[in-house]
Amino acid sequence: MRNQKLKEVLSSDSTVGDLAGVMKEALGFIKESGKEIKSDPFSSTKKHYVYGIKGLAKLLGASSSTAQRIKSSGVLDAAISQNGKIIVIDADLALDLLRISNKNWGRKYFK
Repeated sequence: MRNQKLKEVLSSDSTVGDLAGVMKEALGFIKESGKEIKSDPFSSTKKHYVYGIKGLAKLLGASSSTAQRIKSSGVLDAAISQNGKIIVIDADLALDLLRISNKNWGRKYFK
């Protein structure tokens, strides 16, 4: 049914709005009944956190001493929240920061 609507819109003289409506319906943003879906089906709103040095070590696949060294280097400061002994790390942000850090590392030494 969706393919038939798309073919009709493409074959006839239709507006960009008609095409956008058919595409939204095909991608799942609008149900066939015409009601809009409030949430984006492609986004994940659930955060993934790890706790402590052992959690960071498990996330990175490294030893706890290596995880402590990476934490102390300051690379992950934006992803780490610490209150006393309790450490909470946003896993997705930490992995992104490490990915960026690894890209910049080679440029610093090989100019």
